[in-house]
Amino acid sequence: MDNKISELANEEGVVDARLDLDRARRCGFPEVVFALGKTAEQVARIGADLFARSGVLLVTRVEPEQYTALAAVVPEAVYHEQPRLVVACREDAAVSDSIGHIVVATGGTADFPIAEEAALTAEVHGARVTRLYDVGVAGVHRALAHTELLRDARVIIAVAGMEGALPTLIAGLVDVPIIAVPTSVGYGASYEGIAPLLTMLNSCAGGISVVNIDNGFGAAVVATRINSPSWEH
Repeated sequence: MDNKISELANEEGVVDARLDLDRARRCGFPEVVFALGKTAEQVARIGADLFARSGVLLVTRVEPEQYTALAAVVPEAVYHEQPRLVVACREDAAVSDSIGHIVVATGGTADFPIAEEAALTAEVHGARVTRLYDVGVAGVHRALAHTELLRDARVIIAVAGMEGALPTLIAGLVDVPIIAVPTSVGYGASYEGIAPLLTMLNSCAGGISVVNIDNGFGAAVVATRINSPSWEH
């Protein structure tokens, strides 16, 4: 295996980032930057190096001041404020092909930021995404009205807070994989997403996998790999 690494140093000369330049060859997409906990200068320095090498950049959990620093060195960077995501793509940058489409469904409008993190991540990975928002179980007819669309998907990302029942409802309607994303939306007893997480883990329906609370990014990566032509071989 090629062990290609780019070492980046801060202003004091201390190496504080070692970028995995072989990620795209091994995994199909360049390294993604997790901005939470990083300084604006670190996000800008890391993002500029990755974008210069691959022409594709995805940065998650970005704060406005981090984006400002990044945009100064990567003018192509676009900030999506609610999901706190930065995307930059050169026209000549290659992305993975997809063989179907991914449906991203939410229980409510409040789940939108996490759903958009998933949808945008999947799109940057080359997937065709259909958004189906605010179709939670409190008005079950809203999801049932889109049964054919759900059945046409190759994989479904179901994003929900509160009691987190949406993935179970959808799983009873389709024969495709469902990736459940619990969100931290809810009242006190939801314990910032633990209640929907436990609901999804204890679902009586088959075909559901569960990612961590508010992890739209992780769900999208799994979904795009399921949606990849390499799974056909």
